[in-house]
Amino acid sequence: MNTPSTAAPAGEKIQKMLAAAGLGSRREIERWIAARRISVNGKVAILGDRASVTDRILVDGRPVNLGAAGDRTRVLLYNKPEGEICTSNDPEGRDTVFARLPTLKHGRWILVGRLDINSSGLLLLTNDGELANQLMHPSSEVEREYLVRVHGVVDEPMLARLREGVSLEDGIGHFKEIRVGAGNRSNQWFSVTLCEGRNREVRRLWETQGVEVSRLKRIRYGIVAIPSYVRRGEWLELSPEDNVALCKSVGLKRKLVALTPDERNARDRQIRKLRERGARQ
Repeated sequence: MNTPSTAAPAGEKIQKMLAAAGLGSRREIERWIAARRISVNGKVAILGDRASVTDRILVDGRPVNLGAAGDRTRVLLYNKPEGEICTSNDPEGRDTVFARLPTLKHGRWILVGRLDINSSGLLLLTNDGELANQLMHPSSEVEREYLVRVHGVVDEPMLARLREGVSLEDGIGHFKEIRVGAGNRSNQWFSVTLCEGRNREVRRLWETQGVEVSRLKRIRYGIVAIPSYVRRGEWLELSPEDNVALCKSVGLKRKLVALTPDERNARDRQIRKLRERGARQ
């Protein structure tokens, strides 16, 4: 009797390969596969297919260079102002977060989560699709922290309900932590933390209690917080050491690729410029 083979399938899943090359998140690439936009060696790919770096992979008929993104994971933090939208282009001509960002020679910036047009604060962007997927996936339980100004009377029973969980149209939601800040009973600041990124969840949670969010700013995503010297509309690229730490925080291993002396000097100059500009404001 022949013993069934236990060898692992050759290659990696296509969505994982293309995400790692910076083409998009795994979920986005899975949608491309379902839409028959990807082929491998002349055959239209289906979900579950695997490939290797020696295969000829086409997206919308164009070849993909799997080595194009290089071996360096890059991450930007961006302090989004209110009034900008989280898309690469907008038919209505509104300002987008991507307009202010540096261009990549290879791959593209993948947005980690979103903020609505009336919200401000921390956005993360990376060229590493696998990292983006891990940071956004509910199973990673990555904390997001927000400063929120609430219009309306907030009492302790209300805060208790928001901590325990309230019903939303897409399931139960709750804040992991709520800290009371400055203000008065009818117009007060709070710091809130939650571990998922459903659409407008922070606003919707407060609205279930009959109060309104008048200001919303994200100040932390996972282990990354906005430095005080990065003002609205400004960005800063994380250091290689911070990139490795961020990847490790969501269970990914990335090798440390040090900056060249010129790159290190350019980053130091940028930080000095940001600090000096912040000190003048």
